[in-house]
Amino acid sequence: MPLELIPLFMFIFAIFILLLGYPVAFSLSGTAIVFAFGGVLFDVFDVEFLGAFPQRIFGVMGNETLIAIPLFVFMGVMLERSKISEDLLETMGLLFGKLRGGLGISICIVGALLAASTGIVGATVVTMGLISLPSMLKYKYNPALATGIVTASGTLGQIIPPSIILVILGDVISSAYQQAQLNLGNFSPGSVSVGDLFVGALFPGFVLVGMYIIYIAIISFLRPEIAPAIPEEQRALISPSELRLRAVRVLIPPFLLILGVLGSILAGVATPTEAASVGCVGGILLAVLKGQFNLKVLKEVMQTTTQVNCMVFIILLGASMFSLVFRGYEGDDIVHEFLTSLPGGVVGAFLVVMLVMFIMGFFLDFFEITFVVVPIVGPILLMMDLNPIWLGVMIALNLQTSFLTPPFGFALFYLRGVAPPSVTTMQIYRGVVPFIVIQLLMLVVLWFWPQLATWLPEVMYGS
Repeated sequence: MPLELIPLFMFIFAIFILLLGYPVAFSLSGTAIVFAFGGVLFDVFDVEFLGAFPQRIFGVMGNETLIAIPLFVFMGVMLERSKISEDLLETMGLLFGKLRGGLGISICIVGALLAASTGIVGATVVTMGLISLPSMLKYKYNPALATGIVTASGTLGQIIPPSIILVILGDVISSAYQQAQLNLGNFSPGSVSVGDLFVGALFPGFVLVGMYIIYIAIISFLRPEIAPAIPEEQRALISPSELRLRAVRVLIPPFLLILGVLGSILAGVATPTEAASVGCVGGILLAVLKGQFNLKVLKEVMQTTTQVNCMVFIILLGASMFSLVFRGYEGDDIVHEFLTSLPGGVVGAFLVVMLVMFIMGFFLDFFEITFVVVPIVGPILLMMDLNPIWLGVMIALNLQTSFLTPPFGFALFYLRGVAPPSVTTMQIYRGVVPFIVIQLLMLVVLWFWPQLATWLPEVMYGS
């Protein structure tokens, strides 16, 4: 076998093992060990590369940015236990219920609010699936449209800050940017922070919400039978003044939390890690105010936080081992040569990378692609003078589809687990297709108007 094909076979072998159902972290690290051992056996791999692995572990342990991950997870799980999402969904559903498609529009708005206050995709999809999906089916919504709205709205927590995934991607993009600058001969490079990526993702995230709402409004206008308004007799159960008061009461807590977390980041008075700690305190206070806080709840939240945190970091370490061996076979040089030789220059290289990531999203989740692919292609693309914040937001939007794309989209599995038996898997798959198209359209919009991602960071931080 030609040596330059070994990195390709290593990558294919890792994907094959993942598709067999083995845990991600062990699939990546196991693949690395197998190829490293085989390379040593045939004298084509320098075992000295493995000596850098302990330093990588210590690098992860000493990375203060990554401390934000368990803090944001704790905040999100605590808010989910506080039942704030249930109050939001019920109240906003009544508020918009008189409109065709109003219930679907309210779910998009609540999804955006929950995304900006929790950042956890799974909890949002499950909660909205348990509460909103039965209501939409009760009021004769088309099952495919209803499931599409729930899954798409639930994944907004990936692109709207404070997002755990943006924290991870921001750290990876930051490392890739510094590596790209060093490769270009700049030995005192600037930095790209997670806060920069948070600010850059704000406008694209809310524009995406607007595009969801526009689609629901158009489809309900053209086909009113698939997204009817809530019947008058149901809306009459609560007076308009009482409904407005209830809306104010349920909207204030999440707005205050968003103001405390995102506001402190945008104002420059706190880093994302520090703001995450503010969010933890805010989540506990909201749970106390709603009478949902006790030692049992605290124990459950801490256990869930520990489980999610362990999952993220063991994948990170497994991916670190994989990329180390991949580089040992000069895989990064091969990828660099391939991308730079493509016709179309930077445009051709960027389109190929985005297409590969989109296709991989059908089979792999965000963590696997972020930890394995982005560290390899990120420095190459950033050496082509692409804006790192714009690139990070484009990758985040692209990989948001990995939660939606059949057959392995995580949001589809979350919803399938809580959806009524009358809703079929094929209806769920059909329902997400228009929203995947909308996300791809958002990528096109951001391609032609990169200022959506770069203007606010430039104004606020000069990034």
